[in-house]
Amino acid sequence: QVRLVESGGGLVQAGGSLRLSCAASGSIFSMNVMGWYRQAPGKQRELVAYMSSLGGTNYADSVKGRFTISRDNAKNTVWLQMNSLKPEDTAVYYCRLFQNPYEYWGQGTQVTVSA
Repeated sequence: QVRLVESGGGLVQAGGSLRLSCAASGSIFSMNVMGWYRQAPGKQRELVAYMSSLGGTNYADSVKGRFTISRDNAKNTVWLQMNSLKPEDTAVYYCRLFQNPYEYWGQGTQVTVSA
C-alpha cells in the first residue's frame, strides 16, 4: 500500500507564492516519478510538473519560469514552489506517484489565487 499526503494549499493574492508538499509512504520503489497535476472547475486534470527519482523534470508551458519542483528521495517527498501566482492557477492540486506499473494519487489540496 502506498499513501500520499499533500499539504500547503490555500488562498493567496495574485503575484504571491505558495509551496505544496507531498509525502509518500508505504512500498516505494527506488525508481519512480513524482509530480503534480491540477484540475480547475469544469476542466480536465492537467500536468503541472513532474520529477523522476533520477532528477529529470518536466513542466507545463503555463508554469515554466514560475513553478519549481524538487524532491528528497530519502524522504519520498516532493515539493512544488509556486511563485508569481495567477488567478488561472486556481485549482485542486494533486500529487501523483508513478512506479511502473502502478500509479497513486493524493487526495488533493485547493489552491485559490485571488485577483
